[in-house]
Amino acid sequence: MELSTILIFIGIICMILSFFLKDTSKKMEQDFEEFTISIYQETNSIKKRLKIVEEELLLEPNFTVKSPISTKKSQEAYKQAALAKTNSKPVQNKQINEILVAQVIQLNKQGYPIDEISKMSTLTKDQILDILQNGGNR
Repeated sequence: MELSTILIFIGIICMILSFFLKDTSKKMEQDFEEFTISIYQETNSIKKRLKIVEEELLLEPNFTVKSPISTKKSQEAYKQAALAKTNSKPVQNKQINEILVAQVIQLNKQGYPIDEISKMSTLTKDQILDILQNGGNR
């Protein structure tokens, strides 16, 4: 036999065998699509969880959104804060940070006078007395 007839015969056998063998490319394609969909779903769920965690960490328990203050009111607040720093006019804050309350109580237990506690904590004497009288409770 000639070489060309042998090659034709082998080619025909390969074509016949290809009809009976399973097509693995379709299976691989389907597996790849399922894999990309699952990766996409997992990524989205991780993003949602991360967003929830970030919101929990960034928001304080008493978080409120304040409305914009007019420029006149903000200037008055700035002047009042400046006067409070020089202790010439007391400013009453409705909420005092819990850390400052703990600091005031600790400094009082250590024997510091109210004047020095006021300078260290940036609170007025009245606020410090109020904290000490209430024992840190509001």
